[in-house]
Amino acid sequence: VQLQASGGGLVQAGGSLRLSCAASGRTVSIYHMGWFRQAPGKEREFVAAINWSGSTYYRGSVEGRFTISRDGTKNTVYLQMSSLKLEDTAVYHCAAGDDTEDNARWVRYRRGYNHWGQGTQVTVSS
Repeated sequence: VQLQASGGGLVQAGGSLRLSCAASGRTVSIYHMGWFRQAPGKEREFVAAINWSGSTYYRGSVEGRFTISRDGTKNTVYLQMSSLKLEDTAVYHCAAGDDTEDNARWVRYRRGYNHWGQGTQVTVSS
């Protein structure tokens, strides 16, 4: 499985961005996809995820501001980010988890994902 992320950029605080992550290859193995982010000097942290049943998961600090969705026909997941804050600045990584019981249990954690894409930089300015 290959993941291609796009959509990052520079935006003012309060603005919006939409990230996309397109999956290709053996996508039939995937059951959920998610976004993680890593700011300089910090650990990579979970942001949001969606599974193929439609369930969504969010980090508390982005709930109500970010929306994750998927287009099954395109094997693409989107992260619509609104009301962006300075602390949202980070490299955002998309990831996909294969359909296993263990992965489903760990959907909010890195161990729940088998495949990772390259990061896309999101910078929020004041």
